[in-house]
Amino acid sequence: MHSPTVGIAIIWRDILGGALTVTDGQSERYDGHSNMSSNGGVLLEQIFQPLPNSQLQQLSPAAMAYLGDAVYELYVRRYHLVPPKRPQYYHQQVVAQVRAESQAHHLRSLIPHLDSTELEILKRGRNTAATGRPRKIDPEIYQQATSLETLIGYLYLTNPQRLTELLAQLKLDSSATPVPLSQTSKPIPNKILNSKFA
Repeated sequence: MHSPTVGIAIIWRDILGGALTVTDGQSERYDGHSNMSSNGGVLLEQIFQPLPNSQLQQLSPAAMAYLGDAVYELYVRRYHLVPPKRPQYYHQQVVAQVRAESQAHHLRSLIPHLDSTELEILKRGRNTAATGRPRKIDPEIYQQATSLETLIGYLYLTNPQRLTELLAQLKLDSSATPVPLSQTSKPIPNKILNSKFA
């Protein structure tokens, strides 16, 4: 009988055709017995464990947002996986939810449930979004989306159980059609966010 982590590893092996870890561009194969990387890569169990505080403090909010973007998209993909649909419908549903406008809407719904540390992480994420935003997106919407991604990345690295609680609060739209820009939520005024952070 495998532990839950090894069970997840076996699922990843099946999804990825047996390749489990990629370190310095070299992929390794899972042998069914060991979770350790022979070339110094991340141990498989570490992927699903909180990051030590010493390592967490080395990460920028942009790095946490980068990870949070991937975690959020994986969550949305998993959410829309059942009932089975054609791949084009999966894609439409996921794209509708991972757009900055949808993420800003989800952030707004989560704010009442956040503690002071999580609100501070949002502020750090918002400040990170000041540079490098796409031109077609309202800057406030982009800041909010990046704030949400930063929070998700932070919680994934520090408290996966809390992340699960917050993601369960989201009301994901199950329609197959992306939400038009004209129907997306308006941005959270900075004065509200600033008052929450004070």
